Amino acid sequence: MKFNKDWLNKNWFPYTVAACAGVVLYLLLSNIGPIFKSLGTFIKYFSPVISGLIIAYILSPLVNIYETKVLKGTRRAEVKRSLAVLLSIATVILFIVILMIALIPQIIESITTFVSNLDGYAASLESILTALSIKAEGMHLDISGITAKINEFLSQFAQKLPAVMERLVKMSAGVGNGFLNVILGLILAVYFLSGQARIKHGFERLMKVLISPDKFESMSTFLDKCNNIIIQYIAFDILDGVIVGIVNWIFMIITGMSYSVLISLVVGVTNLAPTFGPILGAIIGTFILVLVNPFHALLFLIFTIILQTIDGYIIKPKLFGESLNVPSVWILVTLVVGGRMFGVAGIMLSIPFAAIFNFVYTDWLVKREKKAIEQDP
Repeated sequence: MKFNKDWLNKNWFPYTVAACAGVVLYLLLSNIGPIFKSLGTFIKYFSPVISGLIIAYILSPLVNIYETKVLKGTRRAEVKRSLAVLLSIATVILFIVILMIALIPQIIESITTFVSNLDGYAASLESILTALSIKAEGMHLDISGITAKINEFLSQFAQKLPAVMERLVKMSAGVGNGFLNVILGLILAVYFLSGQARIKHGFERLMKVLISPDKFESMSTFLDKCNNIIIQYIAFDILDGVIVGIVNWIFMIITGMSYSVLISLVVGVTNLAPTFGPILGAIIGTFILVLVNPFHALLFLIFTIILQTIDGYIIKPKLFGESLNVPSVWILVTLVVGGRMFGVAGIMLSIPFAAIFNFVYTDWLVKREKKAIEQDP
């Protein structure tokens, strides 16, 4: 059956379209689980390509720095681009190798020591709980319920530890598979970065054919703004995590706390995730230290609160500046929704998505207000 343009003037046409749209929306929402599962399978098949695009996207600013600053004297554009890509990849690999050489031996030693001394830590904590119970009885306080819950948790933790270690061994195989995808993605990223100009030119030609010049210009401006927001957020978020991790490590070294490298690495990595990440890092660090030295655990918790307060109100505003000025309620909404839909990735990208949404909404609102003023006699 062919579409008849006269239907657009019929009274029943908009109601029919609305009803059909409602049915389609209902079918999509009722089958949201299978849709996301199919999407996950699709992403799994194309994971090396997606990894390559992400790596190329993250390395693109570094490539541009090498191309415009370091190699600006090179005349041939193709040679300059290829050298910039190779230097960028070499810089990142060298940084990762140095970081692994410096951290991995200490992390392995910390984990091995922690696991081997776990029984002693549990016994020490149990004796502390017993002493607290005796003092509480002297003060006519009943904390038996609290101590019983803690002892139950410790016994369950000890029983589940072998199963956890077995899962970690199985996860290492998955990490190996993921590492292979990263290697393939790195190889693809070299090709993406080398042919970035041709890919961008081809995309622009396609868009100019599909949409009008005005819409293309508007879309280009929008994409450039989004790109600046995301690149700035990724760069400064990583820098912020490194700063917090190093400051935490220096504090633990000065105070003589155990597992300084391991805990500082956890704190730095979890700090990359906004809002909930620092809380998770504080919980993990405190739990490890309370088994070794409860006083150190308390000191670490107090320092973490102070450090995260300084980070939230001084370091992050200085790093991110005015360009990511997003209302806190939007960040909270995107954190919850993004975490539910996309897990850790959704949480980590919640702030740039909120910034993009804020930019789009503000731009739309300004245009509507300007149009209303122009139409007002």
